[in-house]
Amino acid sequence: MNTRQSIDTFLGRKRLAVIGVSRDPKDFSRMLFRELKSRGYDLAPVNPNVSEVEGIPCRGHVKDVSPPVDGALVMTSASACNQVVRECAAAGIQHIWMYRATGKGAVDPYAVEFCEKNGIEVVVGECPFMFLPDAGLLHRVHGFCRKLVGRYPN
Repeated sequence: MNTRQSIDTFLGRKRLAVIGVSRDPKDFSRMLFRELKSRGYDLAPVNPNVSEVEGIPCRGHVKDVSPPVDGALVMTSASACNQVVRECAAAGIQHIWMYRATGKGAVDPYAVEFCEKNGIEVVVGECPFMFLPDAGLLHRVHGFCRKLVGRYPN
């Protein structure tokens, strides 16, 4: 279960890999990438099908990122997530966020279990926008609604 402490710990890391960021500039993953970049995060985009994201060279695998990152925001499909978390572990990444908007998103139960068994702190299925200070109205409303129904991390 996600805690506010694990979320704040992740967001307190400033060098992050964004794995599965889209080549489409209008995609939500790109919007989140731009927002994190504007907030001073040092981002390393990872997608084997993209050469650059927002002017930053994109790597095919997290092991190719240099200098290393402090955490990984996984925005792949759930079917790719299991392999991605293993690559993150091999690269020494100890903080992973599996993003989900609708459906499964990047969340794979086997990947979550792998993280937990290997001492990797994992945030499962949340949207970072809900936890960023001064996020847009839509994201604050989303967080408020989750609080009302008891699904907002404590």
